[in-house]
Amino acid sequence: MTQVYITRKTINLTTEMKLKTYRLPILAAISAVFVIGMSSCSNNTDKEKPTEKPNIIYILADDLGYGDLSFLGQTKFSTPNIDKLAANGMVFTQHYSGATVCAPSRSALMTGKHTGHTQVRGNRGLNGGQFPLAEGTQTLAGVLKKAGYTTGAFGKWGLGYPGSSGAPLNQGFDVFFGFNSQTIAHNYYPRELWDNDKIISLEGNQGTAQGEYAPNLIQEKRLEFIEANKDTHFFMYVPSIIPHAELFAPEEYMEKFLTKTNPEPPYQYESKLGPETPYKGVDDPEHPRYKVGGYGSQAYPHAAFAAMVTLLDDHVGQIVAKLEELEILDNTVIIFTSDNGPHLEGGADPDFFNSNGPFQGYKRDLLEGGIHVPMILSWPTKVKKGSQTDHISAFWDILPTFSALVGEELEGPVDGISFLPTLLGEGEQPAHAHLYWEFHEKGGKQAIRKGKWKGIKLNVFKGNETIQLYDLEQDPGETNDLASEYPEVVAQIKGLMQSSRTEDAEWPFEGKIKGDDKDH
Repeated sequence: MTQVYITRKTINLTTEMKLKTYRLPILAAISAVFVIGMSSCSNNTDKEKPTEKPNIIYILADDLGYGDLSFLGQTKFSTPNIDKLAANGMVFTQHYSGATVCAPSRSALMTGKHTGHTQVRGNRGLNGGQFPLAEGTQTLAGVLKKAGYTTGAFGKWGLGYPGSSGAPLNQGFDVFFGFNSQTIAHNYYPRELWDNDKIISLEGNQGTAQGEYAPNLIQEKRLEFIEANKDTHFFMYVPSIIPHAELFAPEEYMEKFLTKTNPEPPYQYESKLGPETPYKGVDDPEHPRYKVGGYGSQAYPHAAFAAMVTLLDDHVGQIVAKLEELEILDNTVIIFTSDNGPHLEGGADPDFFNSNGPFQGYKRDLLEGGIHVPMILSWPTKVKKGSQTDHISAFWDILPTFSALVGEELEGPVDGISFLPTLLGEGEQPAHAHLYWEFHEKGGKQAIRKGKWKGIKLNVFKGNETIQLYDLEQDPGETNDLASEYPEVVAQIKGLMQSSRTEDAEWPFEGKIKGDDKDH
């Protein structure tokens, strides 16, 4: 089957720079590679526009693994713009996502509460979208809006169906453009997107046409938002759909990883990444999941994945370039991370790319590969270039960190801890006593990170009480279960698994163990 690509071109800001690849620990030498390559305004003091509060941009890749960035070891393709961001900011080597799948991870990010307390604890479809955050929920966007920020979200939402209490405009965002439903966000050539509270039809994608690549349309809106708000304080949430699910990329990006073997139409290709195993997906327009969640076929899955992450990297570069153009980069905090580990869907092959780096496990696992994610924070005037920290942090720390940064008091309890002292190198950094995760699929799972120790319990709903124990300092790949050697640590972790959560009727955990829950 011939793969159809769009012809629409995008601005390619990929820097022709190569960076040596590293695995843990990240070498401080990455900073030196790009110091001269970053054309920020930090040395142009006469052009600086001092502001009391920084702009904030939070870039969230979708299912990007720890090893999918070239500065963290990726060798099949390169990510020069993200690498440059790391070289000019701070790399968090011990950062964790909110969950091991999309919606609860985003809920933890927005609410500052882990999956034992946050409102959305799983991927549950509802009314053409997902289970919603409740009205009046304290969210990251709401706190920043209260602090005087203009707030915009551009990409994938997944925390409330259209018109619900959880829709983005009801959770602190002034502007939204993209996919309300994370199911529809499986598809890169959707028939429609949401513009605030209205549906817009993508005429180039009607029927079987693939004319308008959604991530590029959304990226245009991001750049417009930055331009429109250059003279104020803004928070821009960038939940990209790349590289999740369907493996589609624009033609010009695919051709970076394909060689034409027949230069005349109909074109034929060979992958530059070696022999490919085509993926057969949903291509029949009469199929009920065509362009509404089903993954399309891809003849070159490896090439497509590499092309998609390359495009994601260029999107990051375009955002940085726009900030530089407007002379507001110096006072802008940029975070880049991923919502969970690499997926195995739609023809994806994380083992080929070593997407989980030094870890084992994938999306839907509570092993490190499922939840230990890359995290970069750049703030040119405040955060030391080329720095890194092993401070243990998680998505639920973002809300308290930025509330502290902008001086806005939180109105209710959160599970997060501000890591602002780490960013600024000032004061004592509080540490988590432990981190907690629960997962409501695959028989139920729980995990605890306590210092160097990691405990995992599987098949919770079947009444399993066995806990796996790993020493992450000595064994980040979680290959050696030490539970029998440290029963006292196992006992502590067991107690924390019980005390770190509250039962929620919408997301029963204890009820499933007892077998008296409702079917959700």
